[in-house]
Amino acid sequence: MEIEIYDTTLRDGTQAEDFAFSAEDKVRIALKLDDLGVHYIEGGWPGSNPKDACFFREIRNYHVKNARITAFGATHHPGTTASADANLKALLAAKTETVAIFGKTWTVHVKDALHTTLERNLSLISDSVSFLRQNEKTVIYDAEHFFDGFKADPEYSLSTLARAIEAGASRIVLCDTTGGSLLGSVRDTIESVKNRFPGVPLGIHAHNDSDLAVAISLLAVEMGATHVQGTINGIGERCGNANLCSIIANLCLKMGFECLSPESLSRLRHVSRFILELANVPSNKYQPFVGRSAFAHKGGVHISAVEKNPSTYEHVNPRAVGNKRRILVSDLSGRAAITRKAEEFGLRLSKSDPVAMQVLEELKGLENQGFQFEAAEASFELLVNRAMGRGKKYFDLVGFRVIDQKQDEGNEPVAEATILIRVGGQLEHTAALGNGPVNALDNALRKSLEKFYPELKDMELSDYKVRVLPGTPGTSAKVRVLIESHDSRDSWGTVGVSTDIIEASWQALVDSINYKMYRVERERESAQEAKRS
Repeated sequence: MEIEIYDTTLRDGTQAEDFAFSAEDKVRIALKLDDLGVHYIEGGWPGSNPKDACFFREIRNYHVKNARITAFGATHHPGTTASADANLKALLAAKTETVAIFGKTWTVHVKDALHTTLERNLSLISDSVSFLRQNEKTVIYDAEHFFDGFKADPEYSLSTLARAIEAGASRIVLCDTTGGSLLGSVRDTIESVKNRFPGVPLGIHAHNDSDLAVAISLLAVEMGATHVQGTINGIGERCGNANLCSIIANLCLKMGFECLSPESLSRLRHVSRFILELANVPSNKYQPFVGRSAFAHKGGVHISAVEKNPSTYEHVNPRAVGNKRRILVSDLSGRAAITRKAEEFGLRLSKSDPVAMQVLEELKGLENQGFQFEAAEASFELLVNRAMGRGKKYFDLVGFRVIDQKQDEGNEPVAEATILIRVGGQLEHTAALGNGPVNALDNALRKSLEKFYPELKDMELSDYKVRVLPGTPGTSAKVRVLIESHDSRDSWGTVGVSTDIIEASWQALVDSINYKMYRVERERESAQEAKRS
């Protein structure tokens, strides 16, 4: 049996704090969702703002292969008729074959939000659905606050569904709009709806205020719902909507339902990251299925078991959702983790190799000092290379000085770094300004080295994090600096630790530059080998 996936990232998702998409962004996301293979893409509420109306005009210029673009709106205003209602007219102007409208099912909302009578609300539902059907629209009816409404007045809430069904709605979607329902009450409510309206296609729309939106959605499918609404990454107002990344993966990989093809499912993580990048919002590394840490193994016992049989600690194949297994190195690691991680970098070590034990001991010693290599894999790769006798120093530090000067309260501090390095026997003395002492030091170091290594011009520092480590109180504590750098092809992380934040930053900066040059040399060697072969 096929389950319809209805994506409302472009409408409900944009109501999340810190999320905003331009009309152009929404078109790009819609095309990604269509490529993923979802069945419906709710593009927005054309009657509420010009940007959504613009989206519906623009998307008509593109070939949408799989999904039905859907416009969203409400039942008509109590003070007018369906044919005269501006909101319903905007739905027609969107020129989508499918529209979704919501209506009130909770007596509290009818009286306090709409300020109308219970009977008038029933006519709003039937008149709105009928009007859209007369204009040849397929209508999906969202029963807003249905589970709360059913608790308050079961008979009235069921009568609202009856009006939508009689008027020609193709699907009835039960909404847990406040996100406060528990599984037991959801089960009982859906059972009552099925008994009253046998054979009517049912859908589910859950919010995550009780952290149960995914569970409620899957339960609804188990009970016969064939239409599931949600957002990619679970974004949405307050605590968010049901997370389609988790719902789709569970339906396809565990419950045996047809939602997406295996090829489409393998693009799930890519789509998840794409949407977050467009929103300029950091990804949640711990997100199930698609997060960077979803299949990351750190404990030595776990790593050893996964290498023998992945199912020992992985509930699905990471590749099925476009993710990958990651072996983390830390003071909890064993030799198996070291050798496996080295293999990822193209470095061959056996578990019995003394180098593996040397790396392990050095790693544990460094982490005891406060180093952390889980987010600094470039520093770890350099560590392994040094242990194997393959490490190379591209320059030697003679000394540096950093001055951070503030003249008065009205001006920003001025940071200047002076550095003296030796490259191949040649001394290089350089000074540079920067936005703070670390940036000044970075600029001076680059300025010194780029004449020797022009490849460094392609490299930039993209993220810089400082964490105060426990142990010594106050400003004398050790700090750990994590730096992420990138070039036109890749990104990598490095780490430094010291009681001096400049020294910790220097360590991470040096590793970052050394790693860039190490990669350049490795690529040259690979190219030369390819020519010889």
